[in-house]
Amino acid sequence: MASSRLSITIIIATLAAIAMAGCARKQDDDQRIVLGFSQIGSESAWRLANTESIKSAAATSNIDLRFSDAQQKQENQIAAIRGFIADKVDVIAFAPVVTTGWDAVLLEAKAAGIPVILTDRAVSADASLYAGFLGSDFVEEGRKAARWVVDQFPDPKSTVNIVQLQGTAGAAPAQDRQKGFEEIIGQHAQFRIIRSETADFERAQGEAVMARVLADTKTPAGSKAQIHVLFAHNDDMALGAIKAIEAAGLRPGKDIRIVSIDAVRAAFEAMIAGKLNATVECNPLMGPQLMTSVTEVVSGRPIARRHFVDEAVFTQDTARQAIQTRKY
Repeated sequence: MASSRLSITIIIATLAAIAMAGCARKQDDDQRIVLGFSQIGSESAWRLANTESIKSAAATSNIDLRFSDAQQKQENQIAAIRGFIADKVDVIAFAPVVTTGWDAVLLEAKAAGIPVILTDRAVSADASLYAGFLGSDFVEEGRKAARWVVDQFPDPKSTVNIVQLQGTAGAAPAQDRQKGFEEIIGQHAQFRIIRSETADFERAQGEAVMARVLADTKTPAGSKAQIHVLFAHNDDMALGAIKAIEAAGLRPGKDIRIVSIDAVRAAFEAMIAGKLNATVECNPLMGPQLMTSVTEVVSGRPIARRHFVDEAVFTQDTARQAIQTRKY
């Protein structure tokens, strides 16, 4: 009988130990911060680098990342955010595809007590609905591109015709880069933006739209206009436009000077080849900074309302050296 009672005691102790071990594992799992992140899509090399930076930083920070690709659709992002709310994640972060239409879902996140961090792009919404923004100063990027253009044409008596390829309509980088560019260009009478066309930040669209622009751009008098400068809101559109310019029998980088934004590796290759003149950096490698912000808000500490990453301007003169250290 004593032996039987001893066996039962051992079995109970063993089961208790297993249960405690299971509880300990659950507690360890529960200590991981759960981050729900909605990415715009995979429309460019820049976006792919941004995604990889976020995924890698989450893994090295021991943060449980729930990742969603919106495929360029706001409705997909809203559905993903509502899914994160239902899953009771600790923090929600997203790169908004457009600036407007977020109030309702942000209110839902706030009601659920889940802090929201904006990355890459800002929104037009009550600032109390999100903890902070991490990304680039898109207006300043546009200004940098414009200052480069102004420096290339110092003669105030020579008219300079500019074509602008814009990003997705309603997207913060498209709106702000245009604002910054036109702010500087508007200070110099010899510069004229003769066409502004949307190409959705996509290379194929950049080629198609630029081909159309080259075929039918007219001066105010009705004659075919000479295009001196192309300003593209991102490198991918510029790279597509380069193909259209070559197909039209013109020399990109010479007959038409080209400046774009992002500073991805393919842009450096185009500068080395003499086909792209300059690119303004838009740094996608913000994953580590995002994970720091996530940790801060979970700890109850405030983060900066707007935190901009450092960025530079690269030209054909600096491209060959700079490409050696590019990570995207």
